[in-house]
Amino acid sequence: MLIPKPTLAIIDDHPIVIEGLTKLLMKKEKFNLIGSFTNGQDFISFLKTTPINIVLLDIVLPGIDGMDLCKEIKNISPTTIVLAFSNHQERSGIMKMLENGASGYVLKDASIDELMFCIDEAMNGRITFSKAINDILIQAQLKENRVAKLTQRETEILKLIANGTTTPHIAELLFLSKFTVENHRKNILQKLKAKNVAELISIANQQGLL
Repeated sequence: MLIPKPTLAIIDDHPIVIEGLTKLLMKKEKFNLIGSFTNGQDFISFLKTTPINIVLLDIVLPGIDGMDLCKEIKNISPTTIVLAFSNHQERSGIMKMLENGASGYVLKDASIDELMFCIDEAMNGRITFSKAINDILIQAQLKENRVAKLTQRETEILKLIANGTTTPHIAELLFLSKFTVENHRKNILQKLKAKNVAELISIANQQGLL
């Protein structure tokens, strides 16, 4: 029995980008490309009736922008993976996309192999960036000179969080109470000045903690 290919949609207000990306993805024969959209409203209507596994989402769109659209997509379909695919390189925009539920951020000048790698990473539950975006985040982090000092236990818990381990499972693995794990989790977020797990993993990667 054949395993169905993951479904993928593209949202970009430039038809030439959609056309080029569609051709490249179809050559890989890894996804079922079920739709391309030039605005968020049309995509939301489509999503409400059609399950989609992966969305490649531009940031600048007519009407609702990509950041707000990302949040709405995740509200409607929490399991849909959203990858930002944009020319915009501002750190604030990158972090806003992650905060709104995106699984990663890829610049449009990335190679098709780099894009495919990021899609695979996101499908495996990891936060992912193209190399150029990762470099931007690292440089921004260095400028802020934020190097968190974690205890050995906090580092251990951080790595488990990054692997997607739940609080109850962490407590079981480390023979700790759930309350203790939650306290460590709060301390780690505070030390790394992260608002959520996605941002925590990004900052931890930038600081070489993972």
